[in-house]
Amino acid sequence: MLAVAGGKGGSGKTTTALGLAGALVERRRSPLLVDCDLDAPNLHLRAGVPRDPGLDAPDPTTAVHEAETVPGADVLPAGDADGDDLAAALDALPDSRPVVLDCPAGASEAAVRPLRAADGCVVVATASREGVEDAVKTAAMARAVGTPVLAVAVARARGVPRGLADATAADTVPIPEAETPLRDSETAAAYAALADYAESVA
Repeated sequence: MLAVAGGKGGSGKTTTALGLAGALVERRRSPLLVDCDLDAPNLHLRAGVPRDPGLDAPDPTTAVHEAETVPGADVLPAGDADGDDLAAALDALPDSRPVVLDCPAGASEAAVRPLRAADGCVVVATASREGVEDAVKTAAMARAVGTPVLAVAVARARGVPRGLADATAADTVPIPEAETPLRDSETAAAYAALADYAESVA
């Protein structure tokens, strides 16, 4: 399981998770995206699937929907789940396919829960000073629960802020800004690079 995490809302976590899943589909994998943001779920909106059924279904593994925006990838939306539903679903997820967890922002227990369940983490940041600070904090939080940080994706940027790789002790991947990031050739190359990390923990 790969967590896609970040300390700040709006950094591009959900788009990055979808783009990464699309890159896995290109490799003939069958990724499952899980919306772990119970307070502000939006993966279903970006993926073009219903919000229900979701994590709160009696058997969440059967409550998946094929993403309209990323054909070939499945989505398990949040539904009306609470923390217990999420914990149970994370335990029940299959290990026979790549699983990408779209994590909530912040440093609360709700943000830590999917990080703790993941085998690795991609931190999503922006190139701003605040974005870099959030990336450093999120990377530290992931390592504190024993989850290795595999890469830092810098959203809507052509370069990487100086010192980010050293500060996070992780590889960095810039994702250029694009009007339609899930269909752009330059962003596709960045998502393919991130998919290499996902494959390493799949």
